[in-house]
Amino acid sequence: MNKFIAILLTGILVSCNSKTDLVTEEKEIRNLLQQERKAHFDRNVDLFISEFADSMIFVNKGNVNVPSKETNKERIGKYFGSVQFIKWDDVAEPLIRFSDDGSLAYAIVQKAVIVTYPDNTGKAFYDTTHYAWASVYRKQKEGWKVEVNVSTNK
Repeated sequence: MNKFIAILLTGILVSCNSKTDLVTEEKEIRNLLQQERKAHFDRNVDLFISEFADSMIFVNKGNVNVPSKETNKERIGKYFGSVQFIKWDDVAEPLIRFSDDGSLAYAIVQKAVIVTYPDNTGKAFYDTTHYAWASVYRKQKEGWKVEVNVSTNK
């Protein structure tokens, strides 16, 4: 009987200690990064902000902001509506890491971005920029959501 209890307890402990499948979770984060690219080229604001947490924090140009979803939608909508993306490509493979319990992740991304928009004479103007950013993701019921984005450009 003691042997049976020992086996049962071992089984319970092993099942309680099950590890998060980080390979699958990394694929999910990479899919979100691809979704961001698609959203930029399609200029699809709803697709882009669908991965934002409700109180996402942005750090950029020396400022910390926690805009509402509506404010994000308006701001990104204006940007997407004013430019056309020619290039939005990784300069290096994104670095993705996870917390020990698999509930948090971050991605470090470097992009070369080329956009075009009409200048003040109506002629197409091309602008090239290199961006780097870190996004912090939290695993929620509906999937990974970006809680923090810290961004810079050259």
